[in-house]
Amino acid sequence: MTEPRRKIWGWGYEGEGLDAAEREALAAALARRHGVDELKPRAPAPQISDIELAPTRLKAPAVLSDRVSAEPYDRLLHAYGKSFPDAVRALRGEFTNPPDLVAYPRSEEDVAAILDWATDARAAVIPFGGGSSVCGGVEPAVGDEYAGTVSLDLARLDRVLELDRTSRAARIQAGIRGPALEAALRPDGLTLRHFPQSFEHSTLGGWIATRSGGHYATLYTHIDDFVEALRVITPAGAFESRRLPGSGAGPSPDRLMIGSEGILGVITEAWMRLQDRPRHRASAAVRFAGFTAGAEAVRALSQSGLFPTNCRLIDASEADNTGAGDGESSLLVLGFESADHEVGPWMTRALELAADHGGMVHRPEGERAHREGAAGAWRDAFLRAPYFREAMVPLGVIADTFETAITWDRFESLHSGITERMGAALREITGRPGTVTCRFTHVYPDGPAPYFTFQALGSWDGLLDQWRQIKAAANEMVIDSGGTITHHHAVGRDHRPGWERQRPELFAAVLRAAKQTLDPAGILNPGVLIDPAGRSVGVTGAMAAE
Repeated sequence: MTEPRRKIWGWGYEGEGLDAAEREALAAALARRHGVDELKPRAPAPQISDIELAPTRLKAPAVLSDRVSAEPYDRLLHAYGKSFPDAVRALRGEFTNPPDLVAYPRSEEDVAAILDWATDARAAVIPFGGGSSVCGGVEPAVGDEYAGTVSLDLARLDRVLELDRTSRAARIQAGIRGPALEAALRPDGLTLRHFPQSFEHSTLGGWIATRSGGHYATLYTHIDDFVEALRVITPAGAFESRRLPGSGAGPSPDRLMIGSEGILGVITEAWMRLQDRPRHRASAAVRFAGFTAGAEAVRALSQSGLFPTNCRLIDASEADNTGAGDGESSLLVLGFESADHEVGPWMTRALELAADHGGMVHRPEGERAHREGAAGAWRDAFLRAPYFREAMVPLGVIADTFETAITWDRFESLHSGITERMGAALREITGRPGTVTCRFTHVYPDGPAPYFTFQALGSWDGLLDQWRQIKAAANEMVIDSGGTITHHHAVGRDHRPGWERQRPELFAAVLRAAKQTLDPAGILNPGVLIDPAGRSVGVTGAMAAE
C-alpha cells in the first residue's frame, strides 16, 4: 500500500481534516463570534505545481545521491513546521526558505557522512522529526552566511532495536513516530505513555530534542522523565551516555542534549523507560463556579501526593467552545490510571478535595467512562483542534496559543494580568475585540502550567504582521509576569527573544562553548536558541518583519 502523504500546509495527511459541512458550520460560528455577517475562505489550498521554488544551490556527492532529494514535494514539506504563520505563508504559496536538499539517512553512518559533507560545503543542517514544530524550530531560515540548507529527516531510523523486559526499557531509533512506537511495544504489554497533542505525527527524537510535554498532567510531565540514555551524532563525533536508572556523577550528559533543539547534534537513538500498559482507569469531570476556585482545588490536588494522570482545569469560555461546558462553569478534567491496582480510592480522595473547594462532580460510570461525558467531549475537541485551526486560516481568523509555568503564589497575578493585557493587545492590533481563554495542561506541587488560547479576526493582507505583533506582546507578557517563555513548546525562533531574557547570560556563554566544541563550523540549526560563533543569523523566519 502507498503510504499517505503529509500535507505541505495544514495538519495531518492529504485528504484529512474537516468535511465541507464542518467547515461551513465553523465559518458561521466564527462570524457570529466576531460580529460579521459571514466569513468565506480567502484562498484555496496550494497546489505543488503552482508554487515557484528557488533552484537548489547544493549538490550532494555521489555516495549520498540515494539518500537525498531535491523533489519539490520533499522541499516544500520540510520548509515549515505547523505554526499559525507557517500555515499562512504556505497557504499563500510563499516558500521563501525551502531547504535546498532533504536528506533521508538510513543509518548513523549516513548521518555522520551528511554532517561531514555539509561542514565542507558550508551548508546548514536542520534536524527534522515529524515537522510538527509550532515555534519556528525546523524552518531553514538561516540568513545569507551559508551556501545552502539541508533538512535532515530521520524518518527511516524508525525501529525498536532492543527490549529489556526485566528493566522495562527499550532502545529505540529517533525517527519512529508515536503510533508506530506504541504498536511495537504493545505485544509485550508495555507503553512509553507519552502522548503530546502531536503524537500521531511527531517522533521520539523530536520529543527529546524539544523537551516535549506529554499525557501526564502530574509527576511524569515531560519526556525527560523517560530518557534512560542517549546516542547523538555530532559534527565532532558520536556522543553516547551510559544506560543507568539514575546517577549523581556530575552534570548529566543527557540533560545537555534534552531540549537542545538540534543545535548540538542529531539524536539517533535512545534507551527509554517504559511502563506496563494501564488496566485500571477512573475519570470524572468537576465543575467550578470560577476559574480561581478551580485553581485552588488543583493546587490542593497537586500537593496531595495523589498524582492524577489527568488534572486539566479549563476556563468556562474554553469549555464552552469545545462543547464540554455550559459557558458558565470552569471544568476540571480529572483522571487516574494504573497497571497494578484499582484507582477508585485515589479518585474518591481527589473528589473530596475538589468538593472542599466548591467543585460539583459529574462522574460517568461504566467501562468507557473515561471517554464519555464532559471529559470525553473535551478530549475529542483537543485531538481535533489542529484541524479546526487549519480551517480558520483561510477565513482570516488569527488563532494561536502560548503556554508558560509559574509558581502558585504568582499565578493569580499572571492569569489576570495576561488575560487583561492580551485582550487589550488584540483590540489594539486588529481593531476588533478578540477572545482569550486559559487552561492548565500540567500541574506541579509548586505551580501550574497555564496554556492560553487567543483568537481575533485579522486583516487578510496584514495577517502575518498582526500575528507577529500579538506574538511579541504575548512573549513580553509571559516574561514580565515571571513565567517561563515556554513550558513544552520549545524555543525555536519564535520564542528566542523571550528565552534570551529568561536565561542567565553566563549560561548562554556555556551553551555557546558547548556548541563550538560539538559543532565547530556552526552548521546545526543556526538561529535556534543561539547564534553560532562568529555568525549573526539575526531575526529570521516567521518573526522577521515583512
